Amino acid sequence: MEKFSCTHKAQYYETDQMGIVHHSNYIRWFEEARTELLRHIGYPYKRMEEEGIICPVLSVECQYRSMVHFEDVVLIEPVVEKFNGIKLFLKYEIYDSETGELRTTGKSVHCFLNEQGQPVSLKKTKPDLYDTLIQAMEAGKSEA
Repeated sequence: MEKFSCTHKAQYYETDQMGIVHHSNYIRWFEEARTELLRHIGYPYKRMEEEGIICPVLSVECQYRSMVHFEDVVLIEPVVEKFNGIKLFLKYEIYDSETGELRTTGKSVHCFLNEQGQPVSLKKTKPDLYDTLIQAMEAGKSEA
């Protein structure tokens, strides 16, 4: 699997009075990138939900390295850092698309639940999704 990234252009509504992207938006960008990564690997959220699996966020963290301003275009690179069949650990890097400067890094942790809110082992219940996420994790390690 090749390295995946998505592009985002900072919108006016995402900025403060100084034209700097408000810190809360980076978490939204992580979600945007995660959603696109799942779509890219062939298992979008919609498919998961149709198959009775939900994937809530357990934790998220973000480190701000330099500011993103209104109309800056960034590349968001989500990587499956770790996956054990029940929990999914992702890391994110956000780069300025013109300069390549690292703007922000972050991580999020997710789990997989059935429709009743009970944890599920994807290895047992959704082996195709399990294999896809293992492959994505291995691809992320080979890029590191």
